[in-house]
Amino acid sequence: MKKIYFDNAATTPLHPEVIEEMVDCMKNNYGNPSSTHVFGREAKSKIELARKKIASGLNVAANEIIFTSCGTESNNLIIRSCVEYLSVTRIITSDLEHKCVKETTSEMGRLGKVELLKVKTCERGEIDYDDLEQKLKSSDKKTLVTLMHANNEIGNLLDLKRVQQMCEETGALFHTDTVQTMGHYPLDLKELKVDFASCSAHKLHGPKGIGFAYIKKSTGFHPQITGGGQERGLRSGTENVYGVAGMAKAFEMAIRDMDEHKSHIEELKRYAIEKLKANIPGVEFNGFSDDFDKSLYTVLSICLPFSDNLIGFEMELQGIAVSQGSACSSGAAQVSPVLESVLEEGKSSVCSPMRISFSIYNTKEEVDVLIDALKNISKKHLAVS
Repeated sequence: MKKIYFDNAATTPLHPEVIEEMVDCMKNNYGNPSSTHVFGREAKSKIELARKKIASGLNVAANEIIFTSCGTESNNLIIRSCVEYLSVTRIITSDLEHKCVKETTSEMGRLGKVELLKVKTCERGEIDYDDLEQKLKSSDKKTLVTLMHANNEIGNLLDLKRVQQMCEETGALFHTDTVQTMGHYPLDLKELKVDFASCSAHKLHGPKGIGFAYIKKSTGFHPQITGGGQERGLRSGTENVYGVAGMAKAFEMAIRDMDEHKSHIEELKRYAIEKLKANIPGVEFNGFSDDFDKSLYTVLSICLPFSDNLIGFEMELQGIAVSQGSACSSGAAQVSPVLESVLEEGKSSVCSPMRISFSIYNTKEEVDVLIDALKNISKKHLAVS
């Protein structure tokens, strides 16, 4: 049985050229970047070249890119440092954020370090921009706004420019989690004027265990991890040289081939929507999944018209990998808080949410297999009811 992978929002397969880059780096750049001999200098040069490539793709300075282990670490570094070193005493966020942002901001509030405010969300999981503006204007406390660019479960997109303008007008700092959008959308961080952003390489066909934080220069951050003073003193620890090299290669290719990849994946998503509507009566689309102007083109979040907590397992038995929510909340066959917030009251008990997420490696033939599997499962449930 052929295995089909539709869980690219959780992680993407490594691009073959990324693997080649990493293997070459493992063979030839094995020195410690902190060593002063030629082996160390070559490894250090590899890191700095990667930093320049990524910075160039985002139109920022190289010293504004800090390599971390993942998006979670980047988000923690930014949020905690804003509170500890930039005198932030108020954080505005939402209930739609990734768990690492939600838990970190909640901890800051629970410890009494900040006043924590949640911006309201409208129908279908859209940020209430009027409520955000009102909250920003309601206090002169030093404020951090942390809102993700695209939701990892339902794919809703945030209007970055609109939020940034509100923050600029009120003197607030703006952090956005761009883990799902980095490498998928053109992001000129200098033009957008965001203060902080985060990335994880494995969402754009790079390796796991490596990411970066964009930190606008002259912020006054101090390290959360202390030691040897690597990464401009902001993230100590011997660098993951081949991880950095792999991420830079993946990023470079994502920027280069962005239009081609977007066109291919958008076509797959449109095809999947058409097939779902034609073959699964009663299927609904969560958030703005079926609106290409307001939704991440790689993610399709649906609700099937029956309740089945094991729908993901049933799909796996047919060789198809999908998600019932976020991989960062794995193991629980229950509706996530994000989905609860966008589903009509009581709807979660009579439907089965599913996230289908696409990559450049998926095909229409695979979508057909997915639809056939869902048709069979749907018929079984309808027969029982």
